[in-house]
Amino acid sequence: MKTKIVLILLALFAFSFTSCEDSKKKEQEKAQMEQEEAKRQAEMKAEEERMEMESNSIAAKAMATDSLSTLVSALQNANLVATFVENEGPYTVFAPTNSAFEKVDQATMDELMKSENKDQLATVLKYHVVDDEITASDLSQMIEDGDGEASFSTMDGGELKAMMEGDNIVLQDENGNKAIIIATDIEASNGIVHMIDGVVMKKKAS
Repeated sequence: MKTKIVLILLALFAFSFTSCEDSKKKEQEKAQMEQEEAKRQAEMKAEEERMEMESNSIAAKAMATDSLSTLVSALQNANLVATFVENEGPYTVFAPTNSAFEKVDQATMDELMKSENKDQLATVLKYHVVDDEITASDLSQMIEDGDGEASFSTMDGGELKAMMEGDNIVLQDENGNKAIIIATDIEASNGIVHMIDGVVMKKKAS
């Protein structure tokens, strides 16, 4: 009789233990599934945000603007498109229009657009970029605070100056050449774009 009772108790204990183990296993599987689903949702959200950022990036804005098609071609030749699509910035780009590039000597442009000169072209383009977001209002305030002139470093380590001429904000490059900002505050996901009517150039090392 005692043996039978012991066997029954052992069977109940084994059943109870198995049930507990099954329950614990199910809970672990459920928790793992929830973690995997949360991870999947987070990855989907990150991908959506990345696609949203890239579709509104500086490069995307330039590609959607007919008057900046030469700039887009130059960015492609210099392998810089990805920089202004994928990088978060923020950047300020002083974007020369097609007519601005037309003012550059054709032989110089042809030389810059050659594949073997992409590093030189990249240097020219980076001279139009500041590693910060500067609105037209910010520029005006910087000029006012600087007694009529503001200076800032460009992406390639050069220097640009900004000043007022009448109602226009004007950029002056290291060679003393000037370009007028003709359109301001084009907002992008990774910065801001101002369109200019000239191509600014860094001073060549002597």
